[in-house]
Amino acid sequence: MPTTSPGQGHLPDDLSSDHLDLLALCALRSENTSVDWNLIARTCQSPVGVQALLAGDIPEDSVVARKSLLVLRAALPDLHDARGRVELELKAAAAADARLVTVLDAAYPANLRLVPNLPPFLFHRGRLSTDDARSVAVVGTRGPTEDGLRRAARMARELVQHDVAVYSGLAKGIDTAAHTATLDAGGRTVAVMGTGIAAKVYPAENRPLAENIVQSGGALLSQFWPTSSPTTWTFPRRNVVTSGSTMGSIVIEASSTSGAKMQARIAAEHGKQVFLIKSLATREAWAAKMIADGRAVEVTELDDILRRLATAQRAQRAGQQRLQLALAGL
Repeated sequence: MPTTSPGQGHLPDDLSSDHLDLLALCALRSENTSVDWNLIARTCQSPVGVQALLAGDIPEDSVVARKSLLVLRAALPDLHDARGRVELELKAAAAADARLVTVLDAAYPANLRLVPNLPPFLFHRGRLSTDDARSVAVVGTRGPTEDGLRRAARMARELVQHDVAVYSGLAKGIDTAAHTATLDAGGRTVAVMGTGIAAKVYPAENRPLAENIVQSGGALLSQFWPTSSPTTWTFPRRNVVTSGSTMGSIVIEASSTSGAKMQARIAAEHGKQVFLIKSLATREAWAAKMIADGRAVEVTELDDILRRLATAQRAQRAGQQRLQLALAGL
């Protein structure tokens, strides 16, 4: 495996055979169906796992594994074609000045390694950092009120003052306010994209913001093939990485049909902290129910959040322990 400094990725021409094999497994398809990527990620956190899948075996015993085993064995004869797809995607990533980190790497985000539906790889522009482990997502509706925009910006600025990295989804509305306020305050923000890292930024109006994030020392992060265009399913899947990469999610404003409500649910399923602004809990029944059920915390001040966040070092240790279990074949 190539050596890199913590938090960085690999240049496409630096990839080991294990990395290329992992990507090829993700590119395999049979009758328009692929092996479950989360299953690949859970299995391939060590070279032994990669080789097991290449041999047509899946160590995991689950319904997903049994279904994927049929797909895997039917698709393996086309491994050469899958490698061709990988080569094209890596060229696109290189052209976009993007880097790659996979579940095989110690630099894979520590918080994300702890969730069951982690992606097998991430492409990123800009720098990843081990300090990103102490982070929260600030999310909300694409059609916010003025009060919502002010709350998102204030929350982001206060988090920056306490050295907390701010993640969001680069969407219109609350996400844009959170990213922008973080940058204005001199803080670190990471945008989790619903498109490939080499595709056009969506929404188009946030292309300057995306470039500003990279130029200011933050990062753009994508779990998709670099050339992937936005679709109806990529944005809900983005919520998984936004939740998984952080210690918790702060929801500013969100209706019962909002993607931010989905993120709150996913974060609760991940065992992450779910922070709901008091005004949201007062106005939205779904938010009040999450609090009443003990799946979320009502936030009235920043200390409600800070005292529930662990240190970056603690998160890194937890992620490395999970990786060591994989390397030990457990």
